[in-house]
Amino acid sequence: MAALCISFLFQLFFCLVFSLPTGRNSICGYKSCPATNPSMLNVHLVPHTHDDVGWLKTVDQYFYGDRNNIQHAGVQYILDSVIDQLQKDPARRFIYVETAFFYRWWKQQSQSTQRIVTQLVNEGRLEFINGGWCMSDEATTHYSAVIDQMTLGLRFLNDTFGECGRPRVAWHIDPFGHAREHASIFAQMGYDGFFFGRLDYQDKARRMKTKEMEMLWRASESLTPPVADLFTGVLPNGYNPPEGFCWDQSCDDAPIRDDPDLEDYNVDEIVQLFVNTSYKQAAFYKTNHIIMTMGSDFQYENANLWYKNMDKLIKYVNALQAKGSKVNVLYSTPSCYLQELNLANFTWPLKTDDFFPYADAAHDFWTGYFTSRPALKLYERLSNSRLQTCNQLEVLGGSKSTSGPFGEGDSDTMKRAMGVAQHHDAVSGTEKQHVAYDYARRLATGWAHCEILVRNSLAVLSGSEAPRVFCENLNISVCPLTESSHKFSMNVYNPLGRTVSWPVRLPVNGSAYNVTDSTGKTVESQVVPLSKSTKEVRRNRGYAKGELVFQVEAPPLGYSTYIISMHKDEPQASSAKPTATRSIQNKFLKVTFDDTTGLLSSLTNLETNQTIRLTQNFYWYNASVGNTESPQTSGAYIFRPNSSDPLVINKTAEIQIVTLSNTVQEVTQWFSPWVSQVVRLYEGRKELELEWTVGPVPVADGLGKEVITRLETDIKSSDCFYTDSNGREVLERRKDYRPTWDLKQTEPVAGNYYPINSRAYIKASDDKHQLTVVTDRSQGASSLYNGSLEIMLHRRLLHDDFRGVGEPLSEPGEFSDGLVVRGHLLLTLTPPDTAADVHRPLAQGMVLQPLLSFQDGTPSANTKLQFSGLQADLPPAVHLLTLSQWDKDLVLVRLEHQYEAKESKTYSQPVTVNLQKLFSTLKVLGASEMSLGANQWKEDMNRLQWNPEKTSKPLPLSAKDPSPGEVTLNPMEIRTFLLRVQQL
Repeated sequence: MAALCISFLFQLFFCLVFSLPTGRNSICGYKSCPATNPSMLNVHLVPHTHDDVGWLKTVDQYFYGDRNNIQHAGVQYILDSVIDQLQKDPARRFIYVETAFFYRWWKQQSQSTQRIVTQLVNEGRLEFINGGWCMSDEATTHYSAVIDQMTLGLRFLNDTFGECGRPRVAWHIDPFGHAREHASIFAQMGYDGFFFGRLDYQDKARRMKTKEMEMLWRASESLTPPVADLFTGVLPNGYNPPEGFCWDQSCDDAPIRDDPDLEDYNVDEIVQLFVNTSYKQAAFYKTNHIIMTMGSDFQYENANLWYKNMDKLIKYVNALQAKGSKVNVLYSTPSCYLQELNLANFTWPLKTDDFFPYADAAHDFWTGYFTSRPALKLYERLSNSRLQTCNQLEVLGGSKSTSGPFGEGDSDTMKRAMGVAQHHDAVSGTEKQHVAYDYARRLATGWAHCEILVRNSLAVLSGSEAPRVFCENLNISVCPLTESSHKFSMNVYNPLGRTVSWPVRLPVNGSAYNVTDSTGKTVESQVVPLSKSTKEVRRNRGYAKGELVFQVEAPPLGYSTYIISMHKDEPQASSAKPTATRSIQNKFLKVTFDDTTGLLSSLTNLETNQTIRLTQNFYWYNASVGNTESPQTSGAYIFRPNSSDPLVINKTAEIQIVTLSNTVQEVTQWFSPWVSQVVRLYEGRKELELEWTVGPVPVADGLGKEVITRLETDIKSSDCFYTDSNGREVLERRKDYRPTWDLKQTEPVAGNYYPINSRAYIKASDDKHQLTVVTDRSQGASSLYNGSLEIMLHRRLLHDDFRGVGEPLSEPGEFSDGLVVRGHLLLTLTPPDTAADVHRPLAQGMVLQPLLSFQDGTPSANTKLQFSGLQADLPPAVHLLTLSQWDKDLVLVRLEHQYEAKESKTYSQPVTVNLQKLFSTLKVLGASEMSLGANQWKEDMNRLQWNPEKTSKPLPLSAKDPSPGEVTLNPMEIRTFLLRVQQL
């Protein structure tokens, strides 16, 4: 047997730790579905509740039913009530979605209640749908965090209920637009279908007319169908019940009064209304099956109200069949409904783009939340990077990582915090302010647990148990140790599977320092002055006079140590003066500035001899407060400027500091007291860095402001630009255009905004130039003019947008005068056919940044100054997406091909990795491939097959593994493995 094949005992061991038995009498899944009538219109009633994992209240407040003065909602009571009611009639069904809540509730239940719930699950009467820790946002989430939160929820369901806990259907009824990458992820996780509630009003009207409310979504142009194909359905009423049939305690629809001896008997009226509603809905769908969502936000606290009336509805509507009625009503679930659509064996329209942007009326585009709460968006992104580092070091450091010299640490707290943060009212920025604080607090708590684990692991790997600190405020040049110490060491941990170089900036008070790497080699460094905006932002925190700048390098999945000591000799003179400059340049790039305005004027790639005109400035859109045409205002969700022309903050930029050194060249631009920027070229880097600082946004004039930066070039982009989908595949965007329908554009700015998670670019129609912008967080972006690209950076608004959050998006910031936000944009100029070779690794490096930690003094002689967890760098096309401890001796690994098909002449090819030669400290004893969600063996995945409309587009082919132990990755493919390992 091949070395990497799994022995019978190893497979048995996997089964014992990975899956619980479902019980002999399990009839869950599709075989638990109720019978339907093929000659009738079958109406599938789906009892459900939609439980936001934070929105108007925190996740804890929602679970316990606290602060009902804000919103009456208590999830624990919903589950209590539903479980009680399900036991009273075996025909009743209920679906549950948010595992974060169910996990909390389950832990509090007695063994007898747990046995009852398990039986309900085994019989298909309680069915888990979607199954992630939350129902994630689709515009502002990064794919790696989405996969993690799905894995967290799915694992709990699998560990608790076995195969019967595995969801068959993805269910995103509330997110505000839908990403193609999400559909691809769901398909690769083994889901058979996907249902959602929100669809652009124009798209929905067209689909209703053409009976295209259900379709096959081909969610990747790189993966061979049907790998990323996902049957997708648009629900008819969002996720609410039809009008007149809401029987929750929060509703005021009439109950079914079925005693003819009592006043107001209404059975005939209700039945006729339901029959009419059913036929009206059926007119928009292709089969003789329709679905009705019976529930809504936080409903079923008193489930008896719902079930008592639905029981009657089913009884009386079906009784009409004896009189010739052709309507058959039944309790059902999304998976049972999906099965009937599959059995119909129809041909379904093919969808290949996405569902952004989303508008629910002519002037109501939900494109503001792409940028809302930009500081929280960055904190979530950085937390994702820290979680991956935490996961990796838990594996590399072994058992002492969670229980070592610095105490008890864990990664689970951070996983749950990140899981909650992916919710569609969390990282989206559409929650109340006190809830945003709670999300941030959870992430901070999660990192506090991870910090201990990281300290323990680095102590094991380095052999040094000296105290280690992490500087949380380096973005504003605050780090007490580096500011006060004359000699200290810095550990640079690299979570990527390739060697990285990275510019480091440390706040210091000396004028010159000596920096040496782990081999003792001197590293060139420079102390540069602090910008005025940095001094103002830190407000009496820290007292550094300058920043020590130097380049570091760290091996793959490992660390390097740098020793920094203050230099007593006179520093080498450098240019740092408040004077204008014509240009800055390094080996690869040259940037010029306009003498008159102080703005950027051109960008040159010295390697390829490309030069473009490039100007950049900052503007703000005046947020609409509504008008006679429409009362709609800008708010947390909605972007609605009152004019298509933004107001320039300043036509000129004051050049305050110019630093010219061998390490970095930078120009500080001052646009106003609340907008500034540093333009940087680091030595040896192929990207131009723009570090922007915006805020506090002034609102004393009574005007809400939506702040953008706009890049204008002479690239002839033909009204097209390109955005990534959740950080992976890229989609073309065209101004005032939708691929699916003939758009009637009603908002020329907001209607052309799209989400970007890690990059956007424009390219010339003659394929000569491509300008790519890599971002450090999710933002909204557009290209409103030929050759332009604009990105929204910050929003401060004075009115609510009437979508439920109930307060203006006006973040107070730390000092209650408005939030200050700082961020980075990385610009590259390349020919289009080599652009991905640059922006793919650049974006991965922005998402997974090195973790810096510091120790005072000099490392002891026996300290290991450098370490790598890999035997060698991974091939350039391969990204180590996941390395996480699964169980004792079991490790979860995901390997990803990070290039699209035909994207790169060099890297858009299959590439092979040998699992046994991957790690330097782990011996791989066995491996088994799993679904992307790690809740099924890959060989057991058996998805429903669908018939798409014919397409003339050529389909990509997939290369196979050459031998056991060697894993071949095709473009955009992610492969997931459980490895049994032994520490070497």
